[in-house]
Amino acid sequence: MMITQRRIAAVIVVSVALISNRPLFSQTASPQANSSTSSGQNAQTSPDQDINLLRQDIRSQKKQMIASNMNLTDSEAEKFWPIYDQYTAELVKINNAKYDAIKQYAQNYDTMTDAKADELVQKAIDYRKQRAELLAKYYGRVKTSLGSIQAARFLQIEDQLLLIIDLQIASQLPIAVHGS
Repeated sequence: MMITQRRIAAVIVVSVALISNRPLFSQTASPQANSSTSSGQNAQTSPDQDINLLRQDIRSQKKQMIASNMNLTDSEAEKFWPIYDQYTAELVKINNAKYDAIKQYAQNYDTMTDAKADELVQKAIDYRKQRAELLAKYYGRVKTSLGSIQAARFLQIEDQLLLIIDLQIASQLPIAVHGS
């Protein structure tokens, strides 16, 4: 079991490490500097496109990791994957709010106010609640469809993958500093 956990961690860390090669945002680069290197592309959409591509890659690799660790029979797979795809669609919506908050953090980093810091922390707390509720909801759906053991396996694998991704993202965010 420890080998499986290490394999999950290694694959996701390697896939998410792409983020560390192309940071979500730079503390030293200005938007003007980004636009001069974007070869005529809109400077605001290029980072968003990069993030969306990274998110798609991460979702794809997450799904592969789920598949390789769930040990589903053909019959179970027919039941599980539609549920997982619904879960992923709902998770994407929740994550959109998370990434919007990260972008707001980046935009306000140098001029952070107490009010903005509080707003962003409240968004982070809300995001975590929504994600926990979503996991509980889909644990129940998988449990109803495949039983408690498979549902527990799904929850454990998914939770570990989400934690690894969260850690990678958090490691790329600078700690809040006092604004002006």
